[in-house]
Amino acid sequence: MLGMRPFEVLLIFLAIVLLFGASRLPQLGSSLGQAIKNFKRGFGEATGGGDSSDEKKEVGTLPGSGNPDAKATAGKVSARDA
Repeated sequence: MLGMRPFEVLLIFLAIVLLFGASRLPQLGSSLGQAIKNFKRGFGEATGGGDSSDEKKEVGTLPGSGNPDAKATAGKVSARDA
């Protein structure tokens, strides 16, 4: 673990508890987790990797229609087209 002995890790943890207090540690952990999540998302968008998990694509809608009730009809033939 980065060349640190368990005693050194314990001392660092105790210093953090003394600086921030035990009641704020869960809040700090949550904030750190959110920051890491945002960093990964931003790094993925910058490198062009994959879809964003925030973008929700509805199955069965026409792309760019903006209307979730407009169902895709690919492969279906209507009576007037036959």
